[in-house]
Parts: sequence; structure tokens; C-alpha cells
Amino acid sequence: MSGDPIHAELDEQAKAVEQQVIEWRHHLHRNPELSNREVDTAKLITDHLTSLNLDEVRTGISGHGVVGVLRGGKPGDRVVALRADIDALPVKEDSGESFASTVVDQDYPGGPFPVAHACGHDGHTAMLLGAATVLAGVREQLPGTVVFVFQPAEEGAPAGESSGAKQMIGEGACDDPEPTMAFGMHLGPLPTGYIGYRVGNQFGASSMIKIVLTGQQVHGSTPWMGIDPMPAAGAITVGVGQLYRQVSAFDPITVTIGHVEDVGRFNIVPETVTLWGTIRCSVEKDMADIQKRLTTLAEQTAAAYGCTAEVTYLQDVPAVHNLKKWTDAVLPTVRSVVGAERVFDTPPTLGYDDVSEFVNKYGGVYLMLGAQDCELTDDGDVVPTSGGRGLVPNHNPRFYVNDDALVPGVRLHCHVAYDHLNGTITPDE
Repeated sequence: MSGDPIHAELDEQAKAVEQQVIEWRHHLHRNPELSNREVDTAKLITDHLTSLNLDEVRTGISGHGVVGVLRGGKPGDRVVALRADIDALPVKEDSGESFASTVVDQDYPGGPFPVAHACGHDGHTAMLLGAATVLAGVREQLPGTVVFVFQPAEEGAPAGESSGAKQMIGEGACDDPEPTMAFGMHLGPLPTGYIGYRVGNQFGASSMIKIVLTGQQVHGSTPWMGIDPMPAAGAITVGVGQLYRQVSAFDPITVTIGHVEDVGRFNIVPETVTLWGTIRCSVEKDMADIQKRLTTLAEQTAAAYGCTAEVTYLQDVPAVHNLKKWTDAVLPTVRSVVGAERVFDTPPTLGYDDVSEFVNKYGGVYLMLGAQDCELTDDGDVVPTSGGRGLVPNHNPRFYVNDDALVPGVRLHCHVAYDHLNGTITPDE
């Protein structure tokens, strides 16, 4: 790989767009948009891809998804899809950045909500825009096609709405041309510029929980004249904390109730209470079992309090599973870009990412790109760097990304794309 002059050119051009990539990221960070509301984000992406004179720029896919198609100037049948997610979170930012978000979405269902890029999607979008710029500049040297996929609603559309990776695929985002590989990265609390990978499940399987408990509304002064669903809601919320004891301790799962919703006021026993939550499973086959156990818990607990429970599972997302043959094929390129000493095996996580839809369908790999003030010990542990900003997990109000991580991300997109197109990254069958 190192003998091909285009690699040095890709690195040079990635460095040349660094300031623009940083500016994109800061702009997106100041102006975050929640899932299915990424209007201005999609416009910024579309305007820039159009300015690059790509062969195609498709918009309005699965809501505000954007796809750019760059056909190389050399013959080649391979097609690489590079994916970035573009939506933000309902989180009040406390990062201390000069470009921190102060946005509040007044109209989002269940809101108003403060909005922040507390998961790094601003960086993902900026890095892929940078990669599109670099690859468009060497298009005549590309032996195949690059598809730039900017995906909305990775964090999950509001209940009752749809979007995300599965819907993008369903709407034909990658039908013509169809990728022979999908690739992406997620910024997070690892040493800046380091790459974490995992053979097998990089991220867990996920499902959204909706439990509607129904009782009988009555005045708060006479609860015996109605049926109060609130105690049942409390008992179920406590009970889910014991579900992990019903499955193997060697296959981690977690069930979380994150939101309780009712319609009423302080002196009214409500007719209904709705619990919203999530199931995460490190082993995908455990999902059906956990759903069955949670349904039993909810229905029987509700019955014990004289209520009924209707349990629904929404937005199922498969695990991000990196096959060994794909990981083995990609790692030499990754090591050549960031250095072998900066590439390490990471433990699994119960986070989810619907990039799994692309990786499962087209093959490929999803990696973690470090972006925080920390270091790797000799034992393989990640620890905060003295005097730095520490280790701050994704979705935390203080989550931050170092700008120094962005150019390595641009380079990785470009090198992986080119090496797949020229046949260097091809999994052994």
C-alpha cells in the first residue's frame, strides 16, 4: 500500500482540508438538529456535495438523508459506501466549548428540549464531507465508485415516526450502485487518533420499549374509587432491574426505563401511564427472550395492581457485528494510516448504532476513533491524561471531541475507500 503514490496524495489533501473540516464541525455543533429534523444539516451537506460536481447527489431519503455518488475515472466494479450519521441529541450541553450549543427545539414531541451534538455526529459529518472533498479531487485515479451516505435519525426517530439506516436502504439509497463494502467510524472516549476495533459485536442489539399501563382515572382524594396505574409503573421500573439475573451472566444485557409519561395533574389519579425505555443485548439472539420476560413482568405486575399493560417493542436495531474476514482485511490499511501502535482491540459495548444495517447487508467494518484526552496503559486500559479534560462518555452533557481527531478520520475514510476499490481490502472467503 505504501508504494502507491496516491496514498501520499490523499494524506496531503486531507491535511489541506483540515481547517474547513474543523469549521464544518464547529458550525454543526453550534446548530444541532434532532432526529428527523435535520433540515439545515442536510442542506449544508447537499450544497457542498453539489459543489464537488459528483455524478449524483440524492436528497430527501428517509426524511433528510443525503447520498452522493462519485464514479472513478478508472475501470472497476467495486463500490464502497462511507457512512456518517447527522442527528443530535436532546441534551443540555455543558462541554465548555466556545462553540457550544444553546439551541432549544420548542416543537419536538415531548419537548421542548435543549439540543446538542453529545455523541460526535457533528464530527462524523464533517469528516465525511472532508473525505468527499479529497476523493473528488482524485476521482480520475479511482478504480470504482464511492457512495457517501449521510444518514438521519441514528439516535432513533420519535415514536410514531420512522427514519434511519433501515429506511434509507428500503428507499433505495444504495441500490444503484450497490456497495461491495460499507465503512464508518464513531468518535468517542479513546486516546485521540487511536483506533479501537472488535471482531464480533462492536455494539449491541437494541429495542425501544413502550409499556402503556391502564387503570381508572379518579380524584386524588379518593383513590379507592379508581385504579391507580402509578404504583404498577413504579413496580415495573424497579422489576426490570432484576431481569439480568434471568439470563447468563456471560452475555451482558441491560433494560432501562428512561421516561415516564402520563396525562393529568397533581391531584388526579391518571387513566394511563406510559413507560418508555430500551433493551440492549450483547448477544442478539437474547433479545427475543428478554422481550418475552419483560412482557410477562409488565402484564403480571399490572394485574397485581388491578391494571392492564400493553407492551410494544419498536425500532429494533441489530448488533454491529464485525466479521473476522472483514476486520482482518481492513486492519492493515488502518495500521498504515494511524500507526500499528495506535490500533487496539476493545471490549464490547451495549451502545447501539444502526450502521449495522449497512454492514450486515453489504459487508464491511465499523471502528471506534478516539477523540479525547486519555492514554492507553501497558495493560490495555484507557485512563485520563493528567491535566486533560478526562474521559467523558457519549450522551453525557460534558461530552467533547478534540479537533485533532478529525484529519485522521478523513484519512481513514479515503485510504479505506481507495484500498477497497483497488482490491487491497477484500475479505478472504
